[in-house]
Amino acid sequence: MTLTRRHVLSAAASLISLGILPNQTFAQDLETIEVFKTATCGCCHDWIAHLQDADFAVTAQDLEYDALADLKQTAGVPEGLVSCHTGRIAGYVIEGHVPAADIRRLLVERPEAIGLSVPGMPIGSPGMGPEDQREAYDVILIGRDGATMVFASYPAA
Repeated sequence: MTLTRRHVLSAAASLISLGILPNQTFAQDLETIEVFKTATCGCCHDWIAHLQDADFAVTAQDLEYDALADLKQTAGVPEGLVSCHTGRIAGYVIEGHVPAADIRRLLVERPEAIGLSVPGMPIGSPGMGPEDQREAYDVILIGRDGATMVFASYPAA
């Protein structure tokens, strides 16, 4: 039998209900990403499915366009690095169609950064259509000092 995230979560939930594990600390340890998006964006739903397929827990909240733009600005996402949705996980901002593998790498490396961005909506990025039609794109690391650097690159298919 292969031990999956679902098995672990199910067992932990059982232990919590029996009072063996403290509920308040367990909830903080989950890899939950909060996603903020507009109600009408279909590619946001596809990106959320990509994250769930990669075993992230996801909560989603619909915002009006102006409120979403304000959230991005407040979070420190530079205007040239915005996309259609914004996520938050473990103190980091995830802007746009960032691959789940890059989010995992960010969480392991824990750089001094605001977070990651895939600016715009490149075809073939997670949630933006088939990967075999992928446009070349970069995942950008946004430093706390405002500096940016390429975190990962994906060539055209």
